[in-house]
Amino acid sequence: MSEYILEMKNITKEFPGVKALDQVSFKVRKGEIHALVGENGAGKSTLMNVLSGIYPLGTYDGDILYHGKECKFKNIRESEKEGIAIIHQELALSPYMTIAENIFLGNERAKSGVINWDETSEKAKELINLVGLNEKHTAVIRDIGVGKQQLVEISKALSKDVELLILDEPTAALNDEDSDNLLELLKTLNKEQGISCIIISHKINEVTKVADEITVIRDGQTIVTLDNKKEDVSEARIIKGMVGRDLVDRFPKHVSKIGEVGFEIKDWVVHDPLDEDRVVIDHVNMNVRKGEIVGLAGLMGAGRTELAMSVFGKAYGKKISGGLVKDGEAINLHNVHQAIKHGLAYVTEDRKTAGLVLIDDIKRNITMANLEEISKNLIVNEDEEIGVGEEYRKKLNIKSSSVNQIAGNLSGGNQQKVVLSKWIFTSPDVLILDEPTRGIDVGAKYEIYTIINKLADEGKCVIVISSELQEILGVADRVYIMNEGKIVGEVDKNEATQEGIMSCIIQSTAK
Repeated sequence: MSEYILEMKNITKEFPGVKALDQVSFKVRKGEIHALVGENGAGKSTLMNVLSGIYPLGTYDGDILYHGKECKFKNIRESEKEGIAIIHQELALSPYMTIAENIFLGNERAKSGVINWDETSEKAKELINLVGLNEKHTAVIRDIGVGKQQLVEISKALSKDVELLILDEPTAALNDEDSDNLLELLKTLNKEQGISCIIISHKINEVTKVADEITVIRDGQTIVTLDNKKEDVSEARIIKGMVGRDLVDRFPKHVSKIGEVGFEIKDWVVHDPLDEDRVVIDHVNMNVRKGEIVGLAGLMGAGRTELAMSVFGKAYGKKISGGLVKDGEAINLHNVHQAIKHGLAYVTEDRKTAGLVLIDDIKRNITMANLEEISKNLIVNEDEEIGVGEEYRKKLNIKSSSVNQIAGNLSGGNQQKVVLSKWIFTSPDVLILDEPTRGIDVGAKYEIYTIINKLADEGKCVIVISSELQEILGVADRVYIMNEGKIVGEVDKNEATQEGIMSCIIQSTAK
């Protein structure tokens, strides 16, 4: 019997005008954690979609062997019956249903069409206990954090007697602590339950921590498979395989040219829009100088996004009080339109839902926040719109067939560049970047960091929110530390460390 639970041989998959996979071969041994890495658009998710039946038999060339037998999956249900489960980066949970209901959604504990709720509850309790989820099975999904929602997704997969678990960017939306907990769970499931895992991730440090083998894909082709058990696989070795060159520095060198204070937030208080008695942002004070990149660090739920959105034209919150000062003058922003007019821009952490219109093309996505610039008498000048699209496509190195390409068909890194282009086109003085590199690879990250540095060099005030402390330390000139809706620390770049930031957060929680 084969030592491999999965063998994919010479898989080729084409979309109109694009060969996404070109003769890719990929093997996973039984009982191992196998990492699949590559730049955005390399073909990783496409390969897993072929495996799971999302791209069914007949839409690709090549062979799939599972437990040594050829598979011809026509849909995802057929692959699930064989014990293959895939968890996508965008979680497929119903926010208004309970944990137990979500675990068995589509896989109900039922007889003659009648759901057995006692069995559902008992099985759900067993599964959430197995994955270490400290919540009642009756809790509603919208009321628990993203890290816990990931555990619900894994429970859902385990309910289907999974043998091969595929996780696509499982820690992209998690902070360092939740990421570590999830990775430890995968190792436990692997060792104690005998579940084989395929993990797709851009976080190279996590890959080297948990993977037994690592396969690198570049431009739709298999580059190399590295044995992480027999050799000490370095991050540099993986990155070279991903990008096709040595990436000596993860962060571009930058000499800051910092001027006077350009933007201030004073005594800022924000209440929860659903519970107006609950204070979400508690008397926050911070400032940003022109040409300065200020990092905003904190654990998930610290209030960083809520602060950013409330400042950006009160896009979040109720009973907002406090003041905003720009270039020495107080400004009052009652909506997003006013915020844009006063030179503020906010790049959302959720580019797919709130940052882009995925069914529209690149040029329209870039111009939509500043249509007045290319319009006359409320009529958009399409030639100017194309010109703007081409300008930013070239300036930010957006890899696409043309400015008419649909944004939803771009890789994550290129989607992020389109979002950045949209806000840069508004000519802002203050840019708030919320998780600007979430879910994109190291090569694309480097390009984003370079863009951020250029914006600062133009004298703009830049605020970067990131759950990756290494990223905050790599790009910021100064760091504010946030916890439970408050600013609990401020540190200069030369004095900032990951340990110091975490220590500040822990000490503030203990008070």
